[in-house]
Amino acid sequence: MKKFKIRKVLDGLTAASSSSSATAQPGAPRENDVVQETLQSEHFQLCKTVRHGFPYQPSSMAFDPVQKILAIGTQTGAMRLFGRAGVECYCQHESGAAVIQLQFLINEGALVSALADDSIHLWNLRQKIPAILHSLKFSRERITYVHLPFQSKWLYIGTERGNIHIVNVESFTLSGYVIMWNKAIELSTKTHPGPVVHISDNPMDEGKLLIGFECGVVVMWDLKCKKADYRYNYDEAIHSVAWHHEGKQFVCSHSDGTLTTWNIRAPAKPAQIITPHGKQPKDGKKPEPCKPILKVEYKTTRAGDPFMVLSGGLSYDTVGRRACLTVMHGKSTAVLEMDYPIVDFLTLCETPYPNDFQEPYAVVVLLEKDLVVIDLGQIGYPIFENPYPLTIHESPVTCCEYYADCPAELIPALYSVGSRQKRQGYSKKEWPVSGGNWGQGTQSYPEIIITGHADGSVKFWDGSALMLQVLYKLKTAKVFERTRGKEEKPSTDIVEEDPFAIQTLSWCPESRILSVAGVSAHVIVYRFSKQEVTTEVVQLLEVRMQGEFSDGDSPDPGGEQTPTLPTPAASSSPQEGELPTQPSTGSNSSDGPRDNIPCLQVRSSPLKQSPGYQVELVTQLVWVSGEPPQPITSLAINSSYGLVVFGNSNGLAVVDYLQKTLLLNMGTSELYSPSDPYQRQPRSPRKQRQPSGALCDSNDGPNPSEDRCKSPTSDAKDNSFTRSRSSSVTSIDRESREAISAFHFCESFPRKNDSLVSPCLLVGTTQGAVMMVALSLPPGGDQRLQQPVGISSCGTMASLKGAILTMALLDATGALLPPSYESWYDPNASDEDKEKTRRRRPASPPSSQEGQDSQFAVLCSEKQAKVLAMPSQTRIYKHNITESSFVLRTDVVQMAGTYCIACFCANGHIMTLSLPSLRPLLDVNYLPLTDMRIARTFGFSNLGQALYLTSATEIQRITYSQETCDNLQEMLSELFTPVETPEAPNRGFFKGLFGGGAQSLDREDLFGETAAGKASRSLAQHIPGPGNMECMKGAASGVVGDLARARIALDERGQKLGELEERTAAMMSSAESFSKHAHVMMLKYKDKKWYQL
Repeated sequence: MKKFKIRKVLDGLTAASSSSSATAQPGAPRENDVVQETLQSEHFQLCKTVRHGFPYQPSSMAFDPVQKILAIGTQTGAMRLFGRAGVECYCQHESGAAVIQLQFLINEGALVSALADDSIHLWNLRQKIPAILHSLKFSRERITYVHLPFQSKWLYIGTERGNIHIVNVESFTLSGYVIMWNKAIELSTKTHPGPVVHISDNPMDEGKLLIGFECGVVVMWDLKCKKADYRYNYDEAIHSVAWHHEGKQFVCSHSDGTLTTWNIRAPAKPAQIITPHGKQPKDGKKPEPCKPILKVEYKTTRAGDPFMVLSGGLSYDTVGRRACLTVMHGKSTAVLEMDYPIVDFLTLCETPYPNDFQEPYAVVVLLEKDLVVIDLGQIGYPIFENPYPLTIHESPVTCCEYYADCPAELIPALYSVGSRQKRQGYSKKEWPVSGGNWGQGTQSYPEIIITGHADGSVKFWDGSALMLQVLYKLKTAKVFERTRGKEEKPSTDIVEEDPFAIQTLSWCPESRILSVAGVSAHVIVYRFSKQEVTTEVVQLLEVRMQGEFSDGDSPDPGGEQTPTLPTPAASSSPQEGELPTQPSTGSNSSDGPRDNIPCLQVRSSPLKQSPGYQVELVTQLVWVSGEPPQPITSLAINSSYGLVVFGNSNGLAVVDYLQKTLLLNMGTSELYSPSDPYQRQPRSPRKQRQPSGALCDSNDGPNPSEDRCKSPTSDAKDNSFTRSRSSSVTSIDRESREAISAFHFCESFPRKNDSLVSPCLLVGTTQGAVMMVALSLPPGGDQRLQQPVGISSCGTMASLKGAILTMALLDATGALLPPSYESWYDPNASDEDKEKTRRRRPASPPSSQEGQDSQFAVLCSEKQAKVLAMPSQTRIYKHNITESSFVLRTDVVQMAGTYCIACFCANGHIMTLSLPSLRPLLDVNYLPLTDMRIARTFGFSNLGQALYLTSATEIQRITYSQETCDNLQEMLSELFTPVETPEAPNRGFFKGLFGGGAQSLDREDLFGETAAGKASRSLAQHIPGPGNMECMKGAASGVVGDLARARIALDERGQKLGELEERTAAMMSSAESFSKHAHVMMLKYKDKKWYQL
């Protein structure tokens, strides 16, 4: 596990002179001094916990048939291990080189990895966080193939030069025994045979090694005699070799799509040549060449025909056909199409012994972006239902939210509706990768992760107890028409592809109301229902938000002077002097600019909505005089008020989703003054499209092409790493366009020195301004649906450096005041049931007495944090978070029974600040921002949890809680479980009598130092791994260190006892040998006279 150097900050250190410390405002109310803050630096520590999802860019795979553990290596040096559902593990090679091959020490709790940088590593899997015990780095030869026979400690390593070296996996030392390529091939051969592409021992004779060279030569090498017994030559290059379990035949796959079967004692020509996918000419000629067969496996059964499984080999005329796996069984050949190219496959068998009937029961197929397991025991070869969360990347993730400590009934409710979405036709058998045990964690609170995707889908995941399981999938694209005519085609100016991609979402767990904003400037409100409904007409609201000119700009004479408050004719608004409503009269003719046209067409046919999330209202921004709507940069929903609010670089809009009306559509600049928002002159739209105020994707990430959907709140045309926020870019263009960056619904004091709390909306902008908007709500029941909601701007409350990221309210004791909410009720239930469950849960604090502050407003921007006393709006604490960088994500989170601010900066630092005094508690240089995907998906949650997308296919979870770090060992799953190795196959009486059974080999006698000598020191360098005892001694420290030292002492004692036992056994063996020799000598000279000696 990665260690982080943590800069802890001394508690109570509040030097007023330091710009990075919290400073108290003179004259601050004395009440604030009595807030007892319990959080200390000791409560915080940062560490990675688990990684979920499909291994990014997989390159190799291995399976332990006894432990039933699957290992997958990647091109970035990562390794993922999988057992039963919920048993996962991630480890990383420091070099980052691609993992070219993996080999389990079967049932030993160890694994050998071979890397593209010519290093091999031995991993210890008997600990919850696997560690490297030994490494060996080759310096003169490139590794191309490794092979470890079952129950052997000698690892064969084939190289690019065609040589084979042998390594003792216990000590990770090279043997002096080397098989040189020029000794293996015929002396008459004038060309180099190429790299070693295959090594395996004869299943029935461990003393015979089969070596495959790339050129097409296969050599049967006698290890004892150190010579080649047989050489098998074929014209085409070899890709793989597979044995029949009786050791009399083997099969080779070739680059021309052929399979050759050889009898080991008949090297002159193949016993059989077949081209599985080749067309057989009638005139008896050779079939047409096909694509290379990259791998073949040959598995036998007691009861029937053997299985031959192969990848590749399709004919060249199948251009555009997807990758296929071919299963040949008897006379039947099944061609199974895959969704992605095949990286590797393994046939799972009942026995680990290569010299027994294999009895294959499944094939694990590793694809570039998926893992498929095929059931060989059922007709039609159905696939197993995959229990791992490997579909995160089914469509690229565009946003991610994390909710820890959710209402307990949420996960069962989502699982109930999600279980109906599952596919049918899976194999009825249990998932075959079933090793390991779950962790014994004490974390029992529900955690939900929500991911938004490029195809418009939203997935809900159960993230409790360090596991991940998909609960429910919502497809937002169903609301829109799929087939479009040329005239109705949405603009490619706003988004070139993925028009339904999710940009941001707002979710209320208590009321289960969900709001999503998409790249086509649309906002959809969903309610959760357990009943199926058919919606005849989808409720639609079109909003015209247009830009405003600054004082120096001149209006365009051609622009329409239309008011910026187009509310539907049926709606009503409480504001006096409201401008007349404008009906939606869209024009999209060829002779004029596109106007009042939304980017997407809402479906007109009835929409059948299954149980789960059902659409309540669709709001779309429309084109304005030929200009597309600006992307939505912020979104918030409140179930208690029945309002959804969203903003962009033109301003903000407030929508009443209960009455389906637009309440407010206001430019950003007009929020600054507390004047009546409707008494203003209409302005013509801005003619030049500006980049919106937020993150844009950068090209400096490892794989920018994976991010098909641009970052939420980013311009689809801008691929450079730019930010139009005040902290990052000093340009006239950025100064001229201020976007809404954050919202927060609350119950507070709308105006300075108010004495009564009321519903409010805090609005934050990219220029660092925080404004208060007062909300006047009608009484509940029918009146709420009939009377209008009143809204009035109360002007600027505070100003910070950088764009506002988050806002929150605390009460006088420092406890968080969450937004009020309405408990969930089923919108399709009867009215009586609704009334039973509907009840508003306001978070109203007590009213403020004259001259006293009873709330704290917490405001956090890209650069700094401030705490204001309410209702006086006096700044009492301020902290400059960063000078040289900027904050990407910040949240007010619950931690150890109280609250703090958690921040993630672009320079990779993760920090926490106490509340309300803003004392620095944690500052860790965790992760430099190398990929904008991380910035887009990073999120903090309660109880010390956080996550981000570390690659296009994987979620990395981390914790900043000391308690979680201390308990991590218990919470993690175990990979290794003690299992008895199956008994070796019975040789049978006649095989034992006539020598037909498996021939064993004492490899120690051949490869040990006494027989083979020492290997060249310059060939490879031995590197002790961090998993070694000596390294563990140095790493053990602190309270956990005492336990670790005790464990180490026990391990060492066990190791010494083991060594003692081995030495005792060796002495006993030596004594027994001496006794035998003495007995032989005694018999030899027993009857001889003294003179015959």
